[in-house]
Amino acid sequence: MILATLLAIGKTVLRPFGDNERYDLVIDEEGRFVRVQCKTGKLKAGALVFATSSHTYKGKSKDYRGQIEAFAVYSPELKKVYLVPVGVVGRREATLRIEPSKNNQVSGVRFASEFEVVSGGVAQPGRALGY
Repeated sequence: MILATLLAIGKTVLRPFGDNERYDLVIDEEGRFVRVQCKTGKLKAGALVFATSSHTYKGKSKDYRGQIEAFAVYSPELKKVYLVPVGVVGRREATLRIEPSKNNQVSGVRFASEFEVVSGGVAQPGRALGY
């Protein structure tokens, strides 16, 4: 769904050859390559939650900093795709608010709408792709 969504909005998307890369696809942004790791997000308490690390041998986890520029997150429940820069999320897990928090906190909260891939592109393409 991520690939189809990016192609539908006119992005040039490249796929790495082989299975051992830390990224799943590359978006060609007019000659600037953006490495992307694809994740599935799960809805929990009004937020979309996804892993920002992978599990390696012997149960250790490894984050993606320095190896990708963004996460592409698909929500099966919402049928939406989000493009989130690696630098704005934690090293193990990230949360994107779908609904306002119960205490109405907005400081330090990442709202999913800021990163949603929509028919005209990404809500804020520069932020989503890290520039």
